[in-house]
Amino acid sequence: MNKTIIVSNRLPLQIKLNEDKLEIKPSVGGLATGMKSVHAEGDSLWIGWSGLTEEELNEPLRNQVKNAVKKENCASVSLTRKDVDNFYFGFSNKTLWPLFHYFLEYTSFEKENWESYKKVNQKFADVVIENIEDGDTVWVHDYQLLLLPGLIKKEKPNTSIGFFLHIPFPSFEIFRTFPWREEILTGMLGSDLLGFHTYDYERHFLSSVKRILRLDVHFNEISFHDRVIKVDSFPMGIDYKKFHEAAKKHISQPPKERSETQKRLDDHIQASPNTKLVLSIDRLDYTKGIPNRIKAFEYFLDKYPEYKEKVRLIMLSVPSRSNVPQYQLLKKETDELVGRINGKFATVSWTPIWYFYRSLAFETLIDLYTAASVAFITPVRDGMNLVAKEYVATRVNKDGVLILSEMAGAAKEMSEALLINPNNFEQIADTLKKALEMPQEEQERRISILQKRLERYSVERWAQEFMKSLNSTKKLTEVYVSKKMNSTIEKNILDSFKKADKKLMLLDYDGTLVDFKNNPHDASPDKELYELLDNLSAADNTDVVIISGRDKETFTKWFGDKNYNLVVEHGVWLKRDNKDWEALEIVKKEWMENIRPILQTFVDRTPGTFIETKNYSLAWHYRAADPELAQIRVVEIKTVLTSLIANDNLTVLEGNKVIEIKSGNVNKGRASTRLVTENDYDFIFAIGDDWTDEYMFEELPEKAHTIKVGYKKTYAKYYIQGTEDVRKLLNKINLLNNNS
Repeated sequence: MNKTIIVSNRLPLQIKLNEDKLEIKPSVGGLATGMKSVHAEGDSLWIGWSGLTEEELNEPLRNQVKNAVKKENCASVSLTRKDVDNFYFGFSNKTLWPLFHYFLEYTSFEKENWESYKKVNQKFADVVIENIEDGDTVWVHDYQLLLLPGLIKKEKPNTSIGFFLHIPFPSFEIFRTFPWREEILTGMLGSDLLGFHTYDYERHFLSSVKRILRLDVHFNEISFHDRVIKVDSFPMGIDYKKFHEAAKKHISQPPKERSETQKRLDDHIQASPNTKLVLSIDRLDYTKGIPNRIKAFEYFLDKYPEYKEKVRLIMLSVPSRSNVPQYQLLKKETDELVGRINGKFATVSWTPIWYFYRSLAFETLIDLYTAASVAFITPVRDGMNLVAKEYVATRVNKDGVLILSEMAGAAKEMSEALLINPNNFEQIADTLKKALEMPQEEQERRISILQKRLERYSVERWAQEFMKSLNSTKKLTEVYVSKKMNSTIEKNILDSFKKADKKLMLLDYDGTLVDFKNNPHDASPDKELYELLDNLSAADNTDVVIISGRDKETFTKWFGDKNYNLVVEHGVWLKRDNKDWEALEIVKKEWMENIRPILQTFVDRTPGTFIETKNYSLAWHYRAADPELAQIRVVEIKTVLTSLIANDNLTVLEGNKVIEIKSGNVNKGRASTRLVTENDYDFIFAIGDDWTDEYMFEELPEKAHTIKVGYKKTYAKYYIQGTEDVRKLLNKINLLNNNS
């Protein structure tokens, strides 16, 4: 039975070493809860670090850990103390965390940490590959393992891999500052499905893929090598039932069974029935906007002094990365702000801020959630923020108000909350006043809508939706009619070539024999290509034709002294062996002076584009342009040209990062058909990479071996990955000639 392998930085277990004895219990975090249903269903394995370094474990303890986690359907990755320092505290939390949260001033780019990050990702990959079997599905989680999907896919190309990022993905302008940006993106693209909390993060990722890797993106699908990768948003939910039922149980508790925290809250409410509690809960992290929140609360008390002694802010800050300097400074600043504001406003009977720096038990969190009239959640950047959702889930009486930063991912699906800009103290003060004065009827309306949504899209539903979408990616390849080149197909082509008496080889140039360049003139043939083509054309009864959209002057310069056949400008000109050029089509060129000024306006408005003037066509190249701007311009230029050329017998061809306008119905299909009919060929081979080659694939006889370069919809029978594979195949054909 196929299994699901879940991979995260940490196992869903709390493993502690107490006097050489292991203490193991399940984790209660959001991811552990969310993946519980996936992990429990069928055959499943969870891979992660145990939390104990190699230095902490002797051989007997190491075996104990291995056996203990195995009982929980888990497998551990062994990390040294140096791994943890450089990979986790170093690269993950001093580079990726601040960068992805837009804190460039806290971001460090240390090569030693990057090397450790690569090494640890490989350690994870080794454990995954050790446990994987054909047909298994892998779900990788979060920013610590961005390289892992690519490492797995390299070794196990047929494995279905999903990846989910639990933090924001930054805009292109931020991400482009990252020294190892290509490696990170390529690693992520080992996935078949990439998931993000919000569409914004998804959009930022796609933008970076287009602009940095220059890959083709169609809506939310990325063409990469011989695969289509799907990108989508899946807003993570909470265990709604757990929080809602806990709150129900809590409010029905008799006084004597209540916790010490709840008794203190009850005493406060009874002593000051008109005082409302405002709740703030976060990890102590600079992304959470804690100093801003405290200052905004001070601004509120200054602006609306009538609320002094009538409102209290309860702040719970959970310790986080306390050994990192930025976090130590944040703790110091928070302590000082709380002390100053309490000193400024406190009276004998009232302290404006109750501040706790500790972790609290689940029951105590429920005490705080149910006691607070307002939740005050104002991160400056947050991937999701589940605290906001937990607060709403505990409002069993349909009361309470959620104030939420629009910078939190949760804001995208919680528009019934009062959304604020965490940097706008004026707005925050006014919103806090609105929350405290909100009528009960409006509170109920907002909370009811939020609760229905959160109950429906729980964390279990989030996991199910992701797995359903991951399984559906297996069907993406079904829309492609061509077959991937494999050893069987290759052998069939080589056998056919060997047996044939008369052979025709139709070879596209750019994107097929050579890789694309930003400037087409830089894509001249190299020594290896000349040798390959010379050998191919020297074979008995073999006609080699390079069929291209290039102009005849360029091909004369590159191949004029060769005995290949050359077809240029998509079929306007033909050159046989060392003879002069002959016109295959009678075309006009008067129209060019009318169209060139229009193309020039697009060049002027689109940096990185230029016009190539050929004998009978004009080409607008946009390979070096910003991909997103170019995408807009392509739609514009096609619309303008279509209206202009309707009555002029002109055709618009869309090639690979080029729009070409030419006269009449000239295309590679007409040219190749003419060549085929000139001889009784019993072997026809055609290969090309873009839409201009589709005319050739469509027109050639059924017996032809047609191959598309790249993974795209095509009339070709087969597809191959890239120019390197094209040359390998042609060299194998040459070997047949040499051995015959």
